[in-house]
Amino acid sequence: MYNIMKIVPDTSIIIDGKLSELAEKGEVEEEVVIPEFVVDEIENQANKGLEIGFAGIEEIKQIRELGEEKGFEVSFTGRKPTDEEIKMASSGRIDALIRDVAEEMEATLYTGDKVQAKIADAKGIDHRLFDKERIETFSLKEYFDEKTMSIHLKQGSKPKAKRGMPGEFKLEETGNEVLEKDGINELIQETIEKAEMSDDGLIEMQKEGATVLQIGRYRIAISRPPFSEAPEITAVRPVSKVSLEDYDLSEKLIDRLDETAEGILIAGAPGHGKSTFAQALAEHYEQEERILKTMEKPRDLDVGPDITQYAELEDSMENTGDFLLLVRPDYTVYDEVRKTRDFEVYSDMRMAGVGMVGVVHASEAVDAVQRLIGRVELGMIPQVVDTVLHIENAEVAEVYKLELTVKVPEGMTEEDLARPVVQILKLENSKPVYEIYTYGEETVVIPVDDQERESSAQKLAKKQLMHELSGRVENPEIEFISNDHIRLIVEEDEISHVIGSGGENIDRLEDELGLDITVEPRSKTLKNGIDFQVEERGKSLIIDVGNNRSGEDIDVYDGDEFLFTATVGKNGEISLTKNSDLSGRILGSYESGALNVKA
Repeated sequence: MYNIMKIVPDTSIIIDGKLSELAEKGEVEEEVVIPEFVVDEIENQANKGLEIGFAGIEEIKQIRELGEEKGFEVSFTGRKPTDEEIKMASSGRIDALIRDVAEEMEATLYTGDKVQAKIADAKGIDHRLFDKERIETFSLKEYFDEKTMSIHLKQGSKPKAKRGMPGEFKLEETGNEVLEKDGINELIQETIEKAEMSDDGLIEMQKEGATVLQIGRYRIAISRPPFSEAPEITAVRPVSKVSLEDYDLSEKLIDRLDETAEGILIAGAPGHGKSTFAQALAEHYEQEERILKTMEKPRDLDVGPDITQYAELEDSMENTGDFLLLVRPDYTVYDEVRKTRDFEVYSDMRMAGVGMVGVVHASEAVDAVQRLIGRVELGMIPQVVDTVLHIENAEVAEVYKLELTVKVPEGMTEEDLARPVVQILKLENSKPVYEIYTYGEETVVIPVDDQERESSAQKLAKKQLMHELSGRVENPEIEFISNDHIRLIVEEDEISHVIGSGGENIDRLEDELGLDITVEPRSKTLKNGIDFQVEERGKSLIIDVGNNRSGEDIDVYDGDEFLFTATVGKNGEISLTKNSDLSGRILGSYESGALNVKA
């Protein structure tokens, strides 16, 4: 047994703030020897902007001050670690060097690390292990009352609190004094210590200048320069815990959630109660004897003890998903699905047969579905997400179901334009409200509401036609004669480019758009009717105007309706493909006596 009068602390006991607490109680009597390995590790953490580094520096400073006050000696010993030793710190190299210092000095090693204590015990090194203590209260808690959802503390500003219920809250000042730098830094240090020392506290994330903690039901986000221009603390706490019965859901929706919904998205704006509903749904499934897990960053859903909450595994939700596929839960709540990788993990788990409930920030329900476009193949969307709930003001405002079908999209008329269409329908009456399908090279979401649908379909058709004409036609005018008929107005000398040889260009455009197109010149020159003959010849329809018209531009009309302009060939003929729509119309007009040709 070594001399307990001489103490060698490791990094964990310094960061926890336990040594200064013992010194204040008079339990440190003679000497504290701090290895340079500890100082260097804490300095390295602080240089990275991590809160535990700043907490460690404050603890060392406090121990020195207490040494002067209480009469015990504080010294520093040893060398600084090498670059190689620093690289191996995560595998326990620095801890081993600290143990060596305690052993060489015949001192007692103070630690809060159970592995460190077990190794010291195995090697016969005198040590004391200090377990984390449950902290009943902390200063930030004093800012909360029963109606407080969150508090917002920032250097240079008065403290503020958001009070009320999800969807019905207001921001209020909770004090008259502006927060000073020292005061908010003390709060930050104390909060870090509580998270480190409390059984129900943990550090969810640490980046340079940013830390996210969880202490009981409180989620705390801390920012410092250089990440933010001034130190800031935001603490959030759930103010209500409700069951699914409190939402007054329709029997049809409850049946769907219980029986068929396995790919669920819960959408809504921040603060409107998405997570609260997700908690209620999770506990409903748990009561229905389903195995429930959650994937969260940070873990702040307020669920029961039988529901295990998972964070990122080795900084990756993909790894968490791989682990959960081995656990085989019935449902997994994913809070929140935001980045492309989140949608991919959600989709992978859903396609593997796991029921998924995703929480998504979106102002409307359809926005949540749109975020799948480009991340999930069109035909797979209804398999990945079959039900979307929109939460607004803590209530279920809209419920949609998704189905895949093959049909002609709304606003189009040609049967040969049928394609796979994802329909977004209202759950209660199965009325379609949106359609998702490919249009040209784009995947589009079109409202099915009559007025909105026509406007959107026309905009898409115009956009596609403008794209097809670019480079060949200058400033075309496009107007709808009816829902399925376009008038295209171009310069007279551009008409032949639009029509194409034998009408092939105009036929292709009509097929792609599913619309009839009438081409007219912007300003018609005065022309007179001429003699002509129409005959079928093999696979062609011939308009013969005579050799004397060779090289002239002629206009063809169906009655008073302009059809096209063409240049007469050397043999006095204009040739069109016989099986085209344009040829069919010309032949019918000729047989009825309505066809006119002008030159």
